[in-house]
Amino acid sequence: MNIGELAKQSGLAASRIRFYESEGLISQVGRQANGYRRYAPEALQTLQLIQSAQQAGFTLQELKALMPAPGEHKREELIEALERKIAQIEVMQAQLAHSKAQLLGVIEAVRAHPEDVPCSMGQKQVLASIKINP
Repeated sequence: MNIGELAKQSGLAASRIRFYESEGLISQVGRQANGYRRYAPEALQTLQLIQSAQQAGFTLQELKALMPAPGEHKREELIEALERKIAQIEVMQAQLAHSKAQLLGVIEAVRAHPEDVPCSMGQKQVLASIKINP
């Protein structure tokens, strides 16, 4: 299929597809006599995999390291990478939960502050109550 067809089926812009190709993420590309790109049907699956992996938090560099060459299998490397990504997500979740708890505490402090006192009076106290998580 040509790049226009692949763009339509994948929902991606042709420029994005060419970018993935230039980054080495899409290898199922041939050239016609007129120089136009010709993509194998597997290219659509590859694009869907790239989109799913990016939504799961993988960077393009991580994807490049994991994308197998045709006929190659990286099962153990893939499992290890997925487990690392889960660990990273769990760390981010803990950090977000900590931030949420702090913000809820700030909201309570602001609500507990008398309404007739100007905000600038308690602003430093409220901001000081926010602790940075190392």
